Amino acid sequence: MDTPLPRTDALMTLGDLPAALGLLTRLPVRVNTANATARGARAAWAWPLAGVAVGAIAAGAAAAAMWGGLPLGVCALLLIAVQMIVTGAMHEDGLADSIDGLWGGWDKDRRLAIMKDSQIGTYGVLALLVSVLLRWMLWITLLDTMLWPAALAIGAVSRLPMIALAFVLPHARGNGLSHAVGRPALPTLLVATGVALAPALLCLGWASLPAIIMITATSAAWALIARRKIGGQTGDILGASQQIAEITALMALATLA
Repeated sequence: MDTPLPRTDALMTLGDLPAALGLLTRLPVRVNTANATARGARAAWAWPLAGVAVGAIAAGAAAAAMWGGLPLGVCALLLIAVQMIVTGAMHEDGLADSIDGLWGGWDKDRRLAIMKDSQIGTYGVLALLVSVLLRWMLWITLLDTMLWPAALAIGAVSRLPMIALAFVLPHARGNGLSHAVGRPALPTLLVATGVALAPALLCLGWASLPAIIMITATSAAWALIARRKIGGQTGDILGASQQIAEITALMALATLA
């Protein structure tokens, strides 16, 4: 007799966090694949928690390097490298593919084809270079004063735009990771918003508000660009939104450091 799949109509389940970690990181977590597939975008409320885990691991590595007496520049670069290792650089890949496609093609079909191509172009290389340099320089200014609060808060809030864009924008293509996961419903987005804002407010207090406001503005601009150029969102667009949000939040916090 076949074992029936668990009910998936609940807004949140205990299996959503392993599913989020399995989707957004390379951490060795045990995931109930059948349940995660059945849940789809309903598990997106846990994506900010996966971001907290990434931030905690990266901050731990940077803190250990600082304790060992390494220069702040090295510690900041190590933090970013650990983020890439833990996530499999999937968000950086999304940024590079998105910039390559959106600015390298002349129409929707060509842009989507470029984004799907595994090769990286000039636009993508430059986008990665700017992203890494900006994050490196900004983290140097924050390591001494707010390493742990910033890493945990940004890890959470930078994943929220992925859920918001998946909610407001239609799929730009009929396949791919974003299409397979599906679009989250409004209740999922609302719960995810609470889950993302909680660590930001707890770790940074009112200092998190400028970052939240700036993330909202840049995410809205990114959504408009994606809608205009390809008619919606893809997994690459969502991944790029995390990178944009992370840089935006770092900029906001650097002005307060």
